[in-house]
Amino acid sequence: MVFNSVVFLFCFLPLSLLLYYLAPGRVKNLILLAESLVFYCWTGTAFLPLILCLILFNYLWGLLTAAARGKLRAFLPAVAALGNLGVLVYFKYANFLIDTINQIGSFGIAELSVGDVLPLGISYYIFKIISYEIDVYTGKITSEKNLITFSCYVLFFPQLIVGPIVPYRDMAAQFHKTAGRCSLPLMERGVELFVFGLAKKVLLADSIGALWTDIIGSGGVGLANVSTPLAWLGILAYSLQLYFDFAGYSEMSNGLAALLGFDCPANFDLPYISGSITEFWRRWHISLSTWFRDYIYIPLGGNRKGKARQLFNMLIVWAATGIWHGASWNFICWGLYYFVLLTLEKLFLLKHLKRGRVWPHLYTLVLVVLGWGIFTANQPGAPLGLLMQKLFLVQGGISPLYYLRNYGVLLVLGCLCASALPRRLWQKISRFPPLKVLLFLLLAVLCIAYVVAATNTTALYANF
Repeated sequence: MVFNSVVFLFCFLPLSLLLYYLAPGRVKNLILLAESLVFYCWTGTAFLPLILCLILFNYLWGLLTAAARGKLRAFLPAVAALGNLGVLVYFKYANFLIDTINQIGSFGIAELSVGDVLPLGISYYIFKIISYEIDVYTGKITSEKNLITFSCYVLFFPQLIVGPIVPYRDMAAQFHKTAGRCSLPLMERGVELFVFGLAKKVLLADSIGALWTDIIGSGGVGLANVSTPLAWLGILAYSLQLYFDFAGYSEMSNGLAALLGFDCPANFDLPYISGSITEFWRRWHISLSTWFRDYIYIPLGGNRKGKARQLFNMLIVWAATGIWHGASWNFICWGLYYFVLLTLEKLFLLKHLKRGRVWPHLYTLVLVVLGWGIFTANQPGAPLGLLMQKLFLVQGGISPLYYLRNYGVLLVLGCLCASALPRRLWQKISRFPPLKVLLFLLLAVLCIAYVVAATNTTALYANF
């Protein structure tokens, strides 16, 4: 079940909110857990035993870690992290590793029968669980003694598909708040966030992404036949699609969380206005960047042990970031690509970027768009070698004029909406409540019309 589907918007969401609001404070978590289980099982129950076992194991392990003393206490979080990562590796990376080993040494190891479909949300809830175990060990939080509350955190349906990855320490107080959890200001903010996120997904991401599909899709013209300008136009469209898709889902997630009484941090902050790659990664997928900083980079020593050690720590983080996105070499190359760029900025380029005005933004956009070319190279129809040829060796082929006529307005609108302009306009419009309400209702109706017209595509980042 996806947030931009008819069944979610008109059946699951209103019924779940009604039950949740009617429930007394002391049973809200139980109702939320039941709703999250329904959401998780909507497309099947094959992986339900897996997540239930992980919940029970980590709940008990957290209690054990909190109670342990001495050397045993230091040993327990490592076991928990390795155990949880082992589950993730088995389902997401095992066959990739086997295939890589076979190619290196021709060992002929048989692939595992794990299937082509990943357990729903496994990349996200495994990281949430690991953060919980580490925070219990470091004393940042006390272990959760209520199994229902811990289960709610892991299965929390607004964050189940594509995150964001919010540590338990940022949500624990709200899970334990029984009186006044749902306030009117938070609910109003939730509705606003959800509708704006829905608009980014169905009005912008799906519409703009059709250009890239027209090029590499099964019924498209084929990347080999396009000209260099059209290749750049296509990868620009994909860059906008990916941003609006993921940022839209993150806003919908935070909007749903707010409707349920949880105030979660933003996962995106206008990343395409960045003036450096360093700034870009402070604005893009903030929860993932924060997770890697708090649970890998800083424990490895961060920047406290000299420049060489800092660069090594960055290498580990960015290799892990690439691997987290998928079992494919293009993701690993994409992570290492950003390691190189960030290393260059840290060593000498960042001070020059801070002094510039226009060129740092152009530099950042070009490199980010190029990075998405590496990122998308695992898609059928977009091999990395061919894409790089089309982008950097000027070639003839199908002209971009036809696509500019069809998608030009959408691309311009997408570029404007990726800037700070909509935020500033909305702040000004908010000074006139009747106008704000009218425009908001029009936007909501337009989104619903698009959803009913069957634009309920799954989020791109649900695949990662």
